[in-house]
Amino acid sequence: MNVSEKPPKPPPILNIANYLTTGRLALGIVLFVLIEHHEWLVCIFVFAVAAFTDWLDGYIARTHDITSKLGRNLDPLVDKVVICGAYIFLMKHPEAGLAPWMVVTVVSREFIITGLRSYLENLGANFESEFLGKLKMVLQCAALFAIFLALYEENLDAFMWMRDILVWAMLIVTALSGLQYLWKAFSLLNKEI
Repeated sequence: MNVSEKPPKPPPILNIANYLTTGRLALGIVLFVLIEHHEWLVCIFVFAVAAFTDWLDGYIARTHDITSKLGRNLDPLVDKVVICGAYIFLMKHPEAGLAPWMVVTVVSREFIITGLRSYLENLGANFESEFLGKLKMVLQCAALFAIFLALYEENLDAFMWMRDILVWAMLIVTALSGLQYLWKAFSLLNKEI
């Protein structure tokens, strides 16, 4: 680098990608209120918009080169609030098909892996998302859509079957991805980063 050249200017913290992430948090709060009021059809729509903004904020950040440390930390945190919050709010509705241990599995995995990721990245380790972690997110979203749909159309057994299959698939992949990240974390710690 030439001495006269300035280092590239970091992207502004207040950018469209981070606004979308913050908007997703607001949509999560709206979703929780809708769950409380049994507005299942509107839940499907609001959750669909929230899921779309999750994809869109990352796409915009990458294509416009406005990725930031705030966005890198805020985006997965907001995802966890929306997903875990939805499962927690649904737990009080027995017709949602969720047992307390299922919700504890989802929430515990998110807390443990988020804590480990933060700790290891502060040590300089690369603790990026793995395939199972991405699949877990897809299945957690798909299971929520199926739950909302089954709650909206309570009398259709096909929706209940779809809900149950997706919930169990999501739980299995959630547990496996958690174990994968734990293995990766312990391997990194054993190498004394």
